[in-house]
Amino acid sequence: MSITYDLIVLGSGPGGYIAAIRAAQLGLKTAIVEREHMGGICLNWGCIPTKALLRSAEVYSHMAHAQDFGLKVEKFSADLEAVVARSRGVTKQMSSGIGFLMKKNKIDVIWGEGTITAPGEVLVSAPKKPAVEPQNPKPRGILPTGTYKCKNIIIATGARPRILPGIEPDGEKIWTYFEAMKPKTLPKSMVVMGSGAIGIEFASFYRAMGTEVTVVELLPQIMPVEDAEISAIARKRLEKRGLKILTDTKVSKIEKTKTGIIAHVMLKSGKSEKLTADVLISAVGVQGNVENIGLEKLGVKTDRGIIIVDGHGRTNVANVFAIGDVAGAPMLAHKAEHEAVICVETIAGQKVHGLDKSKIPGCTYCDPQVASVGMTEASAKEAGRKIKVGRFPFIANGKAVAMGETDGMVKTIFDNKTGELLGAHMVGPEVTELIQGFVVAMNLETTEEELMHTIFPHPTLSETMKESVLDAYGKALNM
Repeated sequence: MSITYDLIVLGSGPGGYIAAIRAAQLGLKTAIVEREHMGGICLNWGCIPTKALLRSAEVYSHMAHAQDFGLKVEKFSADLEAVVARSRGVTKQMSSGIGFLMKKNKIDVIWGEGTITAPGEVLVSAPKKPAVEPQNPKPRGILPTGTYKCKNIIIATGARPRILPGIEPDGEKIWTYFEAMKPKTLPKSMVVMGSGAIGIEFASFYRAMGTEVTVVELLPQIMPVEDAEISAIARKRLEKRGLKILTDTKVSKIEKTKTGIIAHVMLKSGKSEKLTADVLISAVGVQGNVENIGLEKLGVKTDRGIIIVDGHGRTNVANVFAIGDVAGAPMLAHKAEHEAVICVETIAGQKVHGLDKSKIPGCTYCDPQVASVGMTEASAKEAGRKIKVGRFPFIANGKAVAMGETDGMVKTIFDNKTGELLGAHMVGPEVTELIQGFVVAMNLETTEEELMHTIFPHPTLSETMKESVLDAYGKALNM
């Protein structure tokens, strides 16, 4: 094509579309290439639709305990088809919104699969496979396939479910998050392999809907990246809700039967067990989409399925950048969005701070919710830091008691000498909404003194945050 762009972005997920918008704001002529759906996996098959499902499960769970709040609900039931339809409707609304943003910011959209054929050259061809479901209305000005010239390229091609040999998904008895998002019927029983955010969120949803769920985790604790104490509290609550959890356990083989699957697992003791269920969800992580986009030809360095970048998204090849899941852990939408802004402002010649991964919050939207930022207690000690640790339980918080959500705790970790907030870890009601307070504090290099002098409104769940800080220094007032 005769057009030469300042920037072409491959992929319209959270990293890709934010990069395109920021570039347009800075006056860069920008195009975005997308082969499947605006908003990427996060919006269509991850972050957004799972939260819609979990919201339905939350309301359903509250209905089951209505009498605890002085309410009478005599008959109620779950309509799985309607629950899924609501989730997909939320996704459609948000995906259409991305199309609107492309139009508003005058970003050209090229529908197809992009391959970097030479420096500053992208070949866009028709998608090799159909979309997983019918497309939402496409954004304005879809350009034809062909070769496009550009000064800079950002690779934001995302990731896909990691597949283990012998446990390949078949869409019927072995699922990834694609199938788990749109079940045709509610399984009576389920094995979830992997207890990271994806696995635990689906386990939580299906258990709330009535499925018997067993979670199998290879490592000693569920949600392995979280603080061990927080993980233990979450596990206790999940087991109280009926989840069966096996840690230090390996899935050695999956056997399909006429009615479902048999998971052969090896326990820490060396004993083997057979777990029978209708379906298995494979949630053992994701891998970057680095194939068939021209990386080898250009000599872009990769490592175990991810593109190697610096803190500004630069690869080893000039004018080729990468952001989001394809650029490595943590594979989170908000990390991709922040990387996108840093990367584009770097391209535009602005001086910007590189990505600081130590201050990226993580959230898991199970029941109870889990959220964290910074060092765990164990990692702080391993780093040789002398620390002060504060803890405050939700059962001592008035708002939590009024809500009937008293399980959980806020944990804060400070440097003993300087008062620097090293990490914050939370499990309990709405902690995914609370964690940003600690993230802001860490970015401002706040010490315990400033947090103690901050007035938190009463009655709120956020008061647990201040009380945890006070506890670290022996000053807790409500415990």
